[in-house]
Amino acid sequence: MDDGSRGNSTGLELKHLRCLVAIVDTGSFTDAAFELGISQAAVSRNLLALEKILGVRLLHRTSRTVAPTTAGVQVLARARPLLSSAHELVTEATAGHSHLHIGHAWSAFGRHTTEFQRRWRHEHPETQLRLIRHNSSTGGLAEGLCDLAVIRAPLNLKPWSHALVGQEHRYLALASDDPWARRRSIRLHEVATRALALDRRTGTTTLNLWPEDGRPTVEYTHDIDDWLAAIATGRCVGVTPQSTAAQYRRDGITYRPLRDAEPVPVQLIWRRQDPHPATHAAVALAIDLYRENRQAPALP
Repeated sequence: MDDGSRGNSTGLELKHLRCLVAIVDTGSFTDAAFELGISQAAVSRNLLALEKILGVRLLHRTSRTVAPTTAGVQVLARARPLLSSAHELVTEATAGHSHLHIGHAWSAFGRHTTEFQRRWRHEHPETQLRLIRHNSSTGGLAEGLCDLAVIRAPLNLKPWSHALVGQEHRYLALASDDPWARRRSIRLHEVATRALALDRRTGTTTLNLWPEDGRPTVEYTHDIDDWLAAIATGRCVGVTPQSTAAQYRRDGITYRPLRDAEPVPVQLIWRRQDPHPATHAAVALAIDLYRENRQAPALP
């Protein structure tokens, strides 16, 4: 700048960056003003303000052409992603309650998932539903990734509002060439004779299912895919809710009911403060689906 000032970021606004980008993209101050819906004088003021703030000249200007200086190219490279991120932030915030995000760690509503999506689309067309899988104990709720989460794993529910929507029978997952795969069902105490795949972070199974003097050996896994891969090798088996059997059918994996195991409670959890307006509708629909389909376990 003519006064040799070094610049200061104080006062930098998105409108300054928008004007710079519009001038370069359209090729003139006049066209930039038209695109932005402001006067040409306002475009000039914003550009001059930006150059003063940064302490550098950003454009080479002649009567016919406009081109960025070396400093201008560098600023443009930073300005474009900043403006894009700001646009995404505004879009997400204004969309707000027009979207409902439901998180889950392994499976959403199991065999009810497709029907949940169909009914939601029919009954609540104004609110777009999205199911999100996130490998955390709260299914992405604590991380701010969803509005509600389906929880089956043991979890301290005190920090959250919650509702029990149903229960699911437990199944044994095992390699399809395992001799047990030819049986119709397995007893829980028999599993203690096998190596058991366990996911400590998001799995529903704990060793408390067995007495201390009759527990299986354990191989720890990191997520559903790791768990399935370990079982497919035949070196271990897994205990899981019926929802896993419904949503994760894999070649080389067979599921069989566990005859004497306690069912797994299925909870929906959400933040106590500022819940999504569609929360109670989602809870009611999930409860209805689990109630309608309450029956003895069916072989997958």
